Amino acid sequence: MSLPKDIRTTLDVEDIPKKWYNLAADLPKPLEPPINPKTGKPAGPEELGSLFCREILEQEMSVERHIDIPEEVRDNLVYLNRPSPLQRAYRLEKYLKTPAKIYFKREDLSPLGSHKGNTALAQAYYNAEAGIHTLTTETGAGQWGTALAAVSNLFDIKTTVFMVRGSYDQKPTRKSLIELYGGTIYPSPSVHTEFGKKYLKEHPGTVGSLGVAITEACEVASKDPGTCYSLGSVLNHVMLHQTVIGLEAMEQMKKAEIEPDMMIACAGGGSNFGGFCFPMMGEKIKGRTECEFVAAESKAAPSMTEGDFKYDLGDTGGYTPLLMMYTMGHDYVPSSVHAGGLRYHGMSPLVSAAVNQGIARAVAYDQLETFEAGAMFVKTEGIVPAPESTHAIKTAIDEAVRCRRTGEEKTIVFCLSGHGLLDLKGYSEYLDGSMRSSAN
Repeated sequence: MSLPKDIRTTLDVEDIPKKWYNLAADLPKPLEPPINPKTGKPAGPEELGSLFCREILEQEMSVERHIDIPEEVRDNLVYLNRPSPLQRAYRLEKYLKTPAKIYFKREDLSPLGSHKGNTALAQAYYNAEAGIHTLTTETGAGQWGTALAAVSNLFDIKTTVFMVRGSYDQKPTRKSLIELYGGTIYPSPSVHTEFGKKYLKEHPGTVGSLGVAITEACEVASKDPGTCYSLGSVLNHVMLHQTVIGLEAMEQMKKAEIEPDMMIACAGGGSNFGGFCFPMMGEKIKGRTECEFVAAESKAAPSMTEGDFKYDLGDTGGYTPLLMMYTMGHDYVPSSVHAGGLRYHGMSPLVSAAVNQGIARAVAYDQLETFEAGAMFVKTEGIVPAPESTHAIKTAIDEAVRCRRTGEEKTIVFCLSGHGLLDLKGYSEYLDGSMRSSAN
């Protein structure tokens, strides 16, 4: 059997990127600094020292275009199935009867099930080098908590995870997986922090939010000098670590002679979108491509499509600085949806800046329509996508259908951020008709 040469484009282990790419170096308008909410002045590294180790803080504030990936981190990326393949969705194209070409970057093949391990690995490495013994974090749907618990084992670090209560109840297998990796996990809001107890008293029966879970994790980190907070999305250093995805994709597109017209990824806090799109976005800023970049968010937390671009807290309780970003407001509690990773009130300052400056745009979808797109992907490509990933798939399908009407032969490339094999309860609700809308 003769397969098309672009059915799957792979790279060798030696092709894993040696440097991360930092979009902050190339934005036409410089990124606004984080602000200390108490002083109203820019927050420096010393004000975040109770939460993050020195190397992470330096990366967070950096405007260097490229930052070296430590050799130990690069070596361990192999175990996360890097480089991940770029694959063409021929059967989806045929089903849609579209002249468009559709490709997807396969982050679902990581043993952790998603792209989250790319930054978890780097953060665990730097914290171990700094002598930190415990990391605390939040997690929405559970992918990030899983990734951090797993890679922390490599560096002998303990992990405590506060999982958004709505997802904790929906996805009991995530709890089992995080515990199997050696992590400690609590539903958030929890009775294990002062903020959690206060929030539960004021909001009995709450499903929680990422903003609340972040506050709980930060509270724990702030009370112990041997404990640091580790964030799975939003901040600049997380975007930086995830650019291994987009840097690989650029090499694969070059190898297969693919010229993308549109690159798409889901966006909750921004790590998947930023990691996938930022390297090529840098090329667009330099005038080397006309590619369009689309961030697909949930209507449960439509920060970019319905929120305001302003300074806001990154968490509910006020441990983080004020960030210039698209936000629904730090007190906003999204409705409980299966794409728990997209239930964040704000958006990465770097992603927000890219949208605000017209380099990228955003769309928002209800989970009823994204699960329909996910089911179509399962039937055609045989891969069960994560609920978050279905938002990118829905965007790609919509564009491919538009191309069918116009006759345009566009090249669409999206990021499959993770698999949905631990999210079958959501698919069951979709199939039996009991799934609810994303809207609050």
